[in-house]
Amino acid sequence: MRTKRMTPPVRRTTRRWRTPPAITHGAEAFEGAGILDEVKGALGLLLWQSLRDVSLWASFEPDERSGIFVAGAEDNRLAAVRAAEVDVQLEPPLMTIVRMVGAPESARPETVAMACQHIAHWADVQGYSASGISFAQAAALALPGDASYAYAVGRLARRRAEHARAETWFRRAVALARQTGDWTTYALAFSGLGNLYSQRGNVPAARRFHVRALRAARRHSLRQIQGAALHDLFVIVAGGGEGDDPERYARAAFEAYGQDHPRLPALAQDVAYYWILRGHHEPALHVFQALLPHMTRLDERLVVLANVARAAAGAGERKLFEETWDEVWDGLGRSDQLENGAQVLLELAHGAAALGEPERAERAADRASQIATARSEQRVRVEAEDLLESVRRTRGARAKPAEAPHAAAAEETGAFAADLVRTLNAALVTR
Repeated sequence: MRTKRMTPPVRRTTRRWRTPPAITHGAEAFEGAGILDEVKGALGLLLWQSLRDVSLWASFEPDERSGIFVAGAEDNRLAAVRAAEVDVQLEPPLMTIVRMVGAPESARPETVAMACQHIAHWADVQGYSASGISFAQAAALALPGDASYAYAVGRLARRRAEHARAETWFRRAVALARQTGDWTTYALAFSGLGNLYSQRGNVPAARRFHVRALRAARRHSLRQIQGAALHDLFVIVAGGGEGDDPERYARAAFEAYGQDHPRLPALAQDVAYYWILRGHHEPALHVFQALLPHMTRLDERLVVLANVARAAAGAGERKLFEETWDEVWDGLGRSDQLENGAQVLLELAHGAAALGEPERAERAADRASQIATARSEQRVRVEAEDLLESVRRTRGARAKPAEAPHAAAAEETGAFAADLVRTLNAALVTR
């Protein structure tokens, strides 16, 4: 009798995800050179040496760290901390690094990484971007399995326009987060890649990454990240990147954010500006007016006021335009170094042109062009010069009114505007 041969069971192996390496150096001549450029004197030297200490410590395996620093190094670092008279916020993390130098074999990676992250945050607040990214990267190297530290490096690199470096850290964050089940960082890293590709002008790739962020956020019930991803998708679609309905994404982002989300005013501002460009001036005006109480900084308030003026002009609210025009010019006169000054003036110029006031339009557009040229803001400069040429060519002629939206779209837009206004007003009450 023939015996039945048993098929051996298929051996299943756990899939191992490869963690991609990341770019660890920018354009600096040597490691940490940016710290010495940004932070002068004894403090700069202390921070640079501390960075080098962490980098050396992180380059060794845990069981190889004993004896990597020369005798007396801890005392030297302690003396340097005292001599530098460091900021009260810096002393605790720097002392953690001093203790790491004294006992490298027993220093905990989590503690060292957190100390580096504290220094990175301090540097970022001070405007020391090179120092910030150096210590953020040191944190990521001290605790190489933590996706959140890798994501933090990617964000800082993107803000410094180090696009290649940022991409490698975002991709590393994705891989690490997937391995460890850190789904918050997983979704955020895809969002970071989406914003990075938006900066590069690659809209299709940006949309793909934001969609992946949205899917991850939905899968793991990360409501706030859902809102941010939908907000980003709205901006892409509203900018003409895709043939989809932008308001669908905006409404979904609004519902995901909820009343108390800190990004709600930014969403409302983006949506209202989109309506201005579409010719929906009245709902845009209502939203911009509801946004004003949320704007405490002068530069933010002037941007919203300028949009109020443009929307009022489009809606035929001449008196409101006049009042807002005067308020914006008064605010601009208090500071000539406002970051968005050229854009503010450009919005005023559009409003004046819409009301058939060529002198005002020419004045605002000409000044916007001058400021944009001085600040190398090419997009604003080109738009201001185009408007200036149009006003001069048709001087005395009333601007052509924007095409009215379809009735159904106007009804939906009005309802959405009412919801935004109601939520913005309610958020003021709960402050």
